Amino acid sequence: MRRTLDSMVAQQERPAIWVIVDDGSTDASPAILAEYAAQHDWIRVVRREDRGKRAVGPGVIEAFYAGLDTVDLNDYTYLCKLDLDLDLPPRYFAGLMDRMEANPRVGTCSGKTWYTGARGERISEGIGDEMSVGASKFMRVSCFQQIGGFVREVMWDGIDCHKARSLGWIAVSWDDPELQFEHLRPMGSSQQNIHAGRRRHGFGQYYMGTHPLFLIASAINKLRQPPYVTGSLSMLRGYFGSWLHRVPQQSDADLIPFIRAYQLRALRVGKARAAAEIEAERASVWQAPA
Repeated sequence: MRRTLDSMVAQQERPAIWVIVDDGSTDASPAILAEYAAQHDWIRVVRREDRGKRAVGPGVIEAFYAGLDTVDLNDYTYLCKLDLDLDLPPRYFAGLMDRMEANPRVGTCSGKTWYTGARGERISEGIGDEMSVGASKFMRVSCFQQIGGFVREVMWDGIDCHKARSLGWIAVSWDDPELQFEHLRPMGSSQQNIHAGRRRHGFGQYYMGTHPLFLIASAINKLRQPPYVTGSLSMLRGYFGSWLHRVPQQSDADLIPFIRAYQLRALRVGKARAAAEIEAERASVWQAPA
């Protein structure tokens, strides 16, 4: 937590306000947050009661909205949903805003994440250029409002990118050195173990409406990342187990065919080209911020 707090204090462009939601912490977190809030008037802490369990996805977004409800979005141009387990480079937000100011169609963006492996090696989390990272999702307020905000479920951070792209916005992440940040807990991990995290990811892909062929291709691609083989099998189990039990999917009926058409095209020509084709095709439906 202190590494995240210190990296925010060191930002070249600090936020006008940073609302930190303490989601029922029972450790030293409240005292640490109070310490930083006392030192920096742009840090505000919102306390929520402990729900008794970790709820990745819906719980994260519930906490996000608990903070968002304390501000008036109309007073701001940008917003960021930020996890408290990141180490950000000093020009992180400055670099993102520079790029967004240069291209007003960029609606959601981020840098790239990496984490430190068991032997001290630096490992990329392998986020594609066509998606913004959920751990540090930076958005134009007008884009956030047009897509209807975040869904309160696993894979919220994929659904928002697809929804934004369907409305003519650009979703992107950049791998420039000034935008690379460290994830202090690897993405896809869980309070149980990383296999539970991969099963959760498989369910999230099912909930979003991912085409089964694309999911299988993603699982094959994950074979390159630890835990080798078993991690991919856990992802497949999460997806096809949800399919067999007919678990409900997201309610945006128009978005699922849009996502699947993009994914099938991506299997043929690659995700970068498929996303670029959609961005060119949807330029006419984009609504410039007022």
